Amino acid sequence: MMTPPPFDPELKTVLDVVNQSITPTLLPSHLPALRGPGFTPTLEQLLEGRPITHEVRDADGVTVSIFRPAHPSEQAPGFFFTHVGGMIFGDRFVGVAPVVDYVERFGAVVVTVEYRLAPEHPAPAALEDSYTALVWTSKHAAELGIDPDKLITIGGSAGGGLAAGITLMARDRGFPALAGQVLMYAMLDEHNDSVSARQIDGIGIWDRTSNNTGWDFYLGDRRGTGRITAYESAARAGDLTNLPPTYVEAGSAEVFRDEDVAYASALWAAGGEAELHIWPGGYHLFELLAPDAALSTAARETRAAWIARLLARLSTVPHPVQEN
Repeated sequence: MMTPPPFDPELKTVLDVVNQSITPTLLPSHLPALRGPGFTPTLEQLLEGRPITHEVRDADGVTVSIFRPAHPSEQAPGFFFTHVGGMIFGDRFVGVAPVVDYVERFGAVVVTVEYRLAPEHPAPAALEDSYTALVWTSKHAAELGIDPDKLITIGGSAGGGLAAGITLMARDRGFPALAGQVLMYAMLDEHNDSVSARQIDGIGIWDRTSNNTGWDFYLGDRRGTGRITAYESAARAGDLTNLPPTYVEAGSAEVFRDEDVAYASALWAAGGEAELHIWPGGYHLFELLAPDAALSTAARETRAAWIARLLARLSTVPHPVQEN
C-alpha cells in the first residue's frame, strides 16, 4: 500500500469509532448488511422543528421526495439530488441532510430521487431513473415552485457520479438546461487505479476494494471494456464542453480524490468553469459521519458560498425559454 495522507485529527477520532462497526473494506458478501439501517438522519429527524414540508411524488415511474419551504416563493432555486451508496445501497434520504439545509438557507426546493440499485438493476438503470426524474422536475418546475433557470444537479459519492452523468445527458439530449452541478466526493472513474485509490486500501471508509465491489456490481462484465459510456463513468467523457458551472470537492484521504481533481482539470481544459476543493485530512463522507467537525463545517460553508455566488449571478442574467 502506498503511504496515504494523514487523516484530520478531529475526524480521525470519529473514524476510529465508525470503523468499529463499518469496515473500510466492503466485499460483495457485505451487501445485505450495507442495506440495513443507515447512519444518516431519518426523515423525521430531518424535518423536526423546521419550516420544511415533505411530499412523495411519482416522477414518470420514479419515486422522488420533494422538500420545500413551508411558505415557498414562486421561483425558488431547485436542487436535484442523487444519493450516496456506491450504486448498490442507500435510498433517497441517505446523505441528503446538507442539501435539505438549502431549503432554509436559500428558500430552495430539493428533489431527491429513488433510483434503482445494482446488482439487481445494473447500469444504466440508476442513470435512466435519475435522468427521467430530472426531466420530470424541470417540466413540473412551475408546479413545484422552482425557477427552471435555477435548476442545479447535486450528488455525493455514487450520486456524484450520477449527477455528472445526468448533467452530460442533459447537455447531449438537449433538455433540461441546467444552471450548475455540484459533485461531492464523486465516484467518476471505474478504472479505480489512481494514486489516491491505491493509497486508500484497507483504511478509512469505502477503500479501493469497496470501490471495486460497487463498480463490479454496477457495470458487471462490461467493466473495463469499450462498452462503458461516459454517462456511466464520467471520467471517460471525451467532450466536457458546454457544461454548466461546476463545483467539485473531495477529501485528501479518500479514494475519489484524484479522479475528482482530474475531472475538474478536464473541465478547465475544455474551457469550462469549475471550482475545486480538496479538504486536507478528509476521508470519504467525512461531513456526514462527523458533521460537527471543523473541517465538515468549512466544507459545507464553502460549498454554500459557491452556490450563493452562482444564484446571485443567475438572478442578474436573462435566460432563454427552454424547449421541452
